Amino acid sequence: ILGMIVAIVFTIKDLPIFHLPYLILSISLGAFIGTIYAKKIHIQNLPQMVALLNGFGGLSAGLIGICETITSTPNTLLQLFTIILGFITFSGSIASFIRLSSNTKLIDEKIIKTTNIFIFILAIISTYYAYKIDDNYLFPLILLFSIWGFLFVLPIGGADAPIVISILNSLSGWSTVLIGFNINTPLLIITGSIIGTSGIILSYMMTKSMNRSLYKILFSKTTQTKENATNNQIAHIGTPKDAAFLMENANKIIIIPGYGMAVASAQHEIANMAKILQTKYNVDVKFAIHPVAGRMPGHMNVLLAEANIDSDYIFELKDINQEFQTTDVAYVIGANDITNPLAKTKSDSPIYKMPILEVEQAKKILFVKRSLSSGYSGIDNPLFYNDKTLMLLGDAKDVTKQIVTELEDN
Repeated sequence: ILGMIVAIVFTIKDLPIFHLPYLILSISLGAFIGTIYAKKIHIQNLPQMVALLNGFGGLSAGLIGICETITSTPNTLLQLFTIILGFITFSGSIASFIRLSSNTKLIDEKIIKTTNIFIFILAIISTYYAYKIDDNYLFPLILLFSIWGFLFVLPIGGADAPIVISILNSLSGWSTVLIGFNINTPLLIITGSIIGTSGIILSYMMTKSMNRSLYKILFSKTTQTKENATNNQIAHIGTPKDAAFLMENANKIIIIPGYGMAVASAQHEIANMAKILQTKYNVDVKFAIHPVAGRMPGHMNVLLAEANIDSDYIFELKDINQEFQTTDVAYVIGANDITNPLAKTKSDSPIYKMPILEVEQAKKILFVKRSLSSGYSGIDNPLFYNDKTLMLLGDAKDVTKQIVTELEDN
């Protein structure tokens, strides 16, 4: 916020007086739209908002690149690359926004990748002509790279969504850096570099914690598999009363939040449940956070912080995984893929070799979910059918609220 204020002040200082009305109108319109959007957005939809804002950063860089290109002769590769990176960031962010809003596969992945190779070749040819001949090839270049960026990001889903968000955030920073070089503005170069490098570092940390390479995330085929072993098994369905009984007689409980908690806005009910268990029943309650839980980096941490849950009770995967062996109850609330044991055994799974929270080692597992459907990655979770698991089917907020009522009444 401070950086943007400084940038606006210095922009106003150097502008001719007759440009001020346009500047004021632009800032007012942007502030109005941004404020309305931010107030209306539900916190569970925060990842979509982050993806969209990343896209706007790329779009602004691309538009400035166009202005610089059409007002100067000859075109430079720096100008063209600014436009390319800006519009790839924008269209890729829109694709990410669509995937986060709905996990529906719009087009077959094989068709997308084949088409994208052809589009990329045409885009490179358009870049050559825009650089060597004239600006008439600029808009085909923009269209082709926008389509390419959109189709490149669209198939990427599952547990990779937070990493894609982080990469797009980094790209929006680097597009800002290129604008800074284009218009000779050190402020943009510095702030863009901070955003770009922090995004790269965060992406690296997340891929490392997932035990996956960036190449596999961006280029490997996303297989959608089903585990046949679960077909003949029966899930044990429990009630909030059953859950409350197990919890009040436990010594140690680990709560594993996931995207289901975000969708239901259940974080406040979870915080209330944890407080009752700690104060009334003297239960040791901890929260286990997977690096890619949710749909953006730190998604679960944001939600738990909003519910005023003390960070002393929140632990990352590497710090808490060994504690599941001594845990009486693992309360999984909408966290599907990050607890799926198939990540360790099924080689054709899209989450294969991804470190998971070892909830299957707990003495009892309470799994809150709307249904027995697969997770975001599209694969079944055999944990649903484990003899130690009680499925609490329903809205995460409603189920947790009912458990709280039982705990208060007992």
